[in-house]
Amino acid sequence: MSHKAARLGITSLVLVLAFGGLLYSTMGESLEYYKKVDEVMVNPAEWRGKALQIHGYAKGVSRKADSLDWRFNIESNGKVIRAYYTGVTPDTFKEDSEVVVKGRLAADNTFNATEIIAKCPSKYNPAAVGARTSGAE
Repeated sequence: MSHKAARLGITSLVLVLAFGGLLYSTMGESLEYYKKVDEVMVNPAEWRGKALQIHGYAKGVSRKADSLDWRFNIESNGKVIRAYYTGVTPDTFKEDSEVVVKGRLAADNTFNATEIIAKCPSKYNPAAVGARTSGAE
């Protein structure tokens, strides 16, 4: 192997390692898993401390008086996770609403939410088959 080829190989290796390290460190911080409650509760220890987006339905929604402290359950396929959130919630966040909650699972299997996204069922349900729409026919 010539001297020039060795230098080119070493330079390429350094660049690939540097780029890989940068990509890993950047992606590692922002990586979030999207899971349903029942998927997480199969093995909660695997998900503790990781950034998660958990999908399910809000049940037992309550707010501490004169505060923005919320607590509720997230349910999916018979499995439940207790969640806590402090902050302003979307208008569509209420009992039985479909939600995606971002945050982390704690050691006691409660979910410390940092963001709530609530789906409004009436906006996204398809119109009934044969239902008349406005406009000329």
